[in-house]
Amino acid sequence: MKSLTERYGRWLGPYAALWITLIIGGFLVVVLTLLSAEVYNSVVDQDGVSGLDKPALQLAKEYRSPGLDSAVTAFTNIGGGIGMPILASILVAWLIYVSRSWRPLILVGGAAAVSVTATSVGKTLLGRTRPDHLDAVPPFEFSPSFPSGHTLNTTVVISIVVYLVCLQFRKTSARTCVIIAGAAFIIAMGLSRVFLGHHWLTDVMAAWLIGGAWVAVVILAHRLFHVIRRREHAGPAPTFEHPAHLKDSKAEQKERLQGTPDAGGGAANRGGEPSPG
Repeated sequence: MKSLTERYGRWLGPYAALWITLIIGGFLVVVLTLLSAEVYNSVVDQDGVSGLDKPALQLAKEYRSPGLDSAVTAFTNIGGGIGMPILASILVAWLIYVSRSWRPLILVGGAAAVSVTATSVGKTLLGRTRPDHLDAVPPFEFSPSFPSGHTLNTTVVISIVVYLVCLQFRKTSARTCVIIAGAAFIIAMGLSRVFLGHHWLTDVMAAWLIGGAWVAVVILAHRLFHVIRRREHAGPAPTFEHPAHLKDSKAEQKERLQGTPDAGGGAANRGGEPSPG
C-alpha cells in the first residue's frame, strides 16, 4: 500500500500542475476573448482596423474564378466542424502511437475545447455580421462573424500538433519543415475565409492572436509538467534535443542519477522512438 501511495503521489504533482495551468490558462483566454471583443467594438465604431476589411474583400473578389473558388472551398472545409475533428483525430492517433503516451490527446483535446469555447463566447458577445452574401462564395454561412472559428481552431490544433511532432525529430531541417508546413496551413486557412467572403480580415487576425496566446499557455503547461516531473523523478525535462520518456526502466533512471553521458539523452539516443512528452 505504501509503495502504491508513493507511486501515485509522485505522479500527482506533475499532472496536477498540467491541469491547473490548462484550466487557469483556458479561463484567461476566454477572458481575453471577451476583452478583445469589447476593444474590437470600440475600434469598429471609430472605423479603425475595420478599414482593412473592405479593401481586403475587394482584393479577394478580383482573384476569384470558378475553379479556384471550388479548390479554396474544399480546403477551407478541412478547418470546419467536420474536417478539423477528423484531421485532429488522425494526427493525435499517430502521436499517441509513436509516443506511447496519452498526453497528446490531453493537450490537443483540451486546447481544442478551449478554442471552441472562446469562439462561441466571442460570436455570442459581439454578434458581428458577416460580409454580404452578394460578396461571398456559396455555400453561405449564417453564424456571427467574429472571431473566425475555422482560423482560431486551426491555429490552436495545428500549432500544438506541430509542437508535439517537433519533439519527435532531432534534425533541425525536419523540425523546420514541420513548422513551415504548419504555419503555411494556418495562414492559408485564415486567408481562405477572407477569399471566400465568409469572414472579414479582422475576424481572422483576431483569431490568429487569440489562438497564438492559447497555444503559448498550453506549451507552458506542458513544459511546467516536465519541470516538476524532473524534480520529482530526477529525470530530464524534455527539449527538442532531449525528448522525455515517462516509462524509463530502473537502469535508465539509475544512469541519469549517476550522471552518465546517456543521461537526459532521451529515447532517440537509445535507439527508440522519441516521445513528445
